[in-house]
Amino acid sequence: MKTKKKSTDKILVITLGCSKNTVDSEKLMRQLSANSIKLEYDKDHSDAKTVIINTCGFINDAKKESINTIIYYAKAKQRGQIENLYVIGCLSERYANELKIEIPEVDQFFGINSIKEILNSIGYNFRDNLIGERLLITPGHFAYLKISEGCNRKCAFCAIPLIRGPYKSEKVKNIVNEAKSLAKKGVKELMVIAQDISYYGIDLYETPMLAYLINKLSEINGIEWIRLHYAYPAGFPKDLIQVIRDNPKVCKYLDIPFQHISDNMLKVMRRGTNKKKTLGLIKELRENIPGIALRTTILTGHPGETERDFIELVEFVQDYKFERLGIFTYSHEEGTYAAQKYKDSISNKIKNNRAETIMSIQQSISKEIGKTRVGKEYKVIVDQKENDFFIGRTEFDSPEVDNEVLIKSAKKLKIGNFYNIKITGSNEFDLFGIPI
Repeated sequence: MKTKKKSTDKILVITLGCSKNTVDSEKLMRQLSANSIKLEYDKDHSDAKTVIINTCGFINDAKKESINTIIYYAKAKQRGQIENLYVIGCLSERYANELKIEIPEVDQFFGINSIKEILNSIGYNFRDNLIGERLLITPGHFAYLKISEGCNRKCAFCAIPLIRGPYKSEKVKNIVNEAKSLAKKGVKELMVIAQDISYYGIDLYETPMLAYLINKLSEINGIEWIRLHYAYPAGFPKDLIQVIRDNPKVCKYLDIPFQHISDNMLKVMRRGTNKKKTLGLIKELRENIPGIALRTTILTGHPGETERDFIELVEFVQDYKFERLGIFTYSHEEGTYAAQKYKDSISNKIKNNRAETIMSIQQSISKEIGKTRVGKEYKVIVDQKENDFFIGRTEFDSPEVDNEVLIKSAKKLKIGNFYNIKITGSNEFDLFGIPI
C-alpha cells in the first residue's frame, strides 16, 4: 500500500508543447491541488522534491526539447536535488519503452489521459467530482477549451493519430459546463482548440456540431471573446461562417492550417483537398466575413516538394496575404505514412532556406497590414504590463503566437480588462496605441 504524501509536499509541473498539453496539465494540477499539495508551474528555480514533466512528441524539435528537459531533471535527481521524477504526455505515450532504458532515473512514465494513474501511483486520490475542473496556468482572463481528443485525418506527415488515437468529441453539455466554470473564475476569452475542430461532433452526433457548440458557448455570461483554432480545410463546416460573421462574441479570426497549395503536394501529404477547393474556401471566408484575420500554418521540405511546388507556395503566400502565418520544416516521424513510404531526401539547408524565404515574405506582409491599422480604434484585451507598456491584443490575435498591441498609458490599466485603443504606430509584428 502506498504511503500518502504530507500536505506540505510540493510538486513542480512542467508543460512542453501545444495548448492541448496545457489543458491536460491544468486538469492534473486541479486534482493535485485538491489533495492539499503545494504546486509550482514551469519554474526555473524550485525547491520541489517531485517533478512532473508533460512532454510533446510531435516533431523533432519538440521531442528534443522534451528529452533535454527530462535529462536535466534526471541529473538533478542524481545530485539529490529532487527525489521523484515522473514523465507524462505525448513523448511518453509514444516512446515509453525506449525512455525507460535510456533514462532510468525517471520513476515512472505515463502516456496521455493518465491523470488517474499518476495520482494513484504517487499516492493521491482522483476525485470524480472534479472532472472538467482546471487550475489555470494561463492568465486568469483567458483559457484554452479543448473540445475533442485525437484525430481521424490521414495526413502523411503527422503522428498525432498514432499518439492520441482516433477522434473523440467531448459532449456539448460537458464543454459548456467547463466553460461556465471558467467564466465563474473570471475567464473572458475562450480559445476553442482541438487537433481538428472541423470534425467536431460527427463521431458523437453524426453531423458537424461546431457551429451549434460555439453559439451555446456564446450564451455564457462573462465570456466576451471566443476564438477558433485548428480548423481542417477539408470538410470545413460551412454553417460556421455565419456564426463567425454574425455572433458578436466570436472573434473575426480563424486558425486554419493549409500546409501547402500545390496539387502535387496536397496529394502527397494526403490532405484530402486540392488547390481549387482551398482557394475557393479562402475566398468564401473573406467575402462572407469582412475583416476576418486568417492564421495559417505552412509545411515546407516535405518529401516530394519540388522547386516548382515551392515557387507555387511562395506565390500563394504573396497573393493571399494571410494576416498571421507560421511555418515548419518537415521531419521524418516514425510510423507515419511519409516515413514509411518516402525518403527524407530534401536537405536541412534547403528546408531552412525555404522556411526563411516564406517568413521574410510574411514579415513584409505583416508590416503592410500593420500600417493599415494605424489611426483606427480597436477593442483590446490587456494581458500584462512590461516595462513602460501595457501589452494587449485585438480580436485578430491569439496569445503567445500572434501580434500584440503595446499601449502607452498615463493611467494604470487593469490586466484582463478590455479597452478601446487608438493605434498610433506599427512595425513588422506589433502595433502601438493609446487608450481613448
